[in-house]
Amino acid sequence: MKRSLLFTFSLLTLSACASTSTPHAQSPQQATVSTPQALSEPYSPPTSSFQPNVAERPIKGGDSVSGRSTFHLTDGRLAPWLDSWAQEVSITKELPLEFVQQHLQAAQYNASAARLMAPSKGRVKRSWITYRERFVDPIRINAGVKFWQQNQGILNEVEQTYGVPASIIVAIIGVETIYGRYTGDFKVLDALATLGFSYPDDSRPERGALFRDQLADLLVLDYQGKIKISEAYGSYAGAMGLPQFMPGSIKRFAVDYTQKGYVDLYRSIPDITASVANFLRVHGWQPGLPSFVKASLPKDPASLVTGGLQPTLSWQQLSQAGAHSTVEPLPTWLRTTKLGVINLVDEPSQNVQYRIATPNFYALTHYNRSYFYATSVVDLAAELERNVKAAH
Repeated sequence: MKRSLLFTFSLLTLSACASTSTPHAQSPQQATVSTPQALSEPYSPPTSSFQPNVAERPIKGGDSVSGRSTFHLTDGRLAPWLDSWAQEVSITKELPLEFVQQHLQAAQYNASAARLMAPSKGRVKRSWITYRERFVDPIRINAGVKFWQQNQGILNEVEQTYGVPASIIVAIIGVETIYGRYTGDFKVLDALATLGFSYPDDSRPERGALFRDQLADLLVLDYQGKIKISEAYGSYAGAMGLPQFMPGSIKRFAVDYTQKGYVDLYRSIPDITASVANFLRVHGWQPGLPSFVKASLPKDPASLVTGGLQPTLSWQQLSQAGAHSTVEPLPTWLRTTKLGVINLVDEPSQNVQYRIATPNFYALTHYNRSYFYATSVVDLAAELERNVKAAH
């Protein structure tokens, strides 16, 4: 079960951090100070169309063929399909063809990355209790308190700048990498090339396309001098640094907080914390809102669960269904804010927990598209805040 949970967690993290949707929320830089510079740019989708899953044909769209693991010919040149992709990326991303080809010459198939990304055999029972115990644990709580205390100054500053609580920022870094203990030792170039050109599940061609997009973003970041591909190491899915950002997220949401000309998500606490906060603000985090509503639930909350990643209900609808606020007087924001009911399923015990979530909870699901993940972040943040206050 632990292996399957890890797989699900990492895959969902990838989906969130590699998000390519155009955000509509106001940027923190627009709303507050202009000192930090976000290294972001609008997303431009590939212009190519889908191609059939035929290994001999060039890859130009959404196809993915498991087993396409030989990137080079015997004379060292790129395989024809890979060279064709290099030419496409050179055109669509406005990169010198020689530059793209040179980096792809260094790419190697990584069997471990493919194996770890391969779909699990059989269905694993969902367990909220097991998931929560894994991430809201004494190791992360103790290390998180220490991390918070050591970096309290910059955390307070980032919280003021972006409106995202320090507790949430610290919790995300704790859930992702235990404050840098486990950032991954996979060469990102190899991981993305492996999953982009040989994704181990032919029923999910869109996944291969996603990883190829991330590989193209990695090449752009190197060309712009923001990342050195030769030094880029991360998870088997290609996520990097303490916050585990994919290349696309680094391009669009990472912040050079100290204006040094590049983002350092491994060593720069200002960059790390500001990048997490910026990601959440751009994806809808509202300063001052809690993540959950303090309220009793209706008798039949299951009928209110949509399973989506956007809040759709009003407090009036929830109260008509039987929800009651446990806070008096009723907060003003509760009357005007969209809400949602989420379910936290624990199949082994045949139990389900329900909570009423605000837009801030749903902002967390853009980081990782999982109710389990977002709730674990909120719960860990609460534990960290309680422990930090107790230490003073």
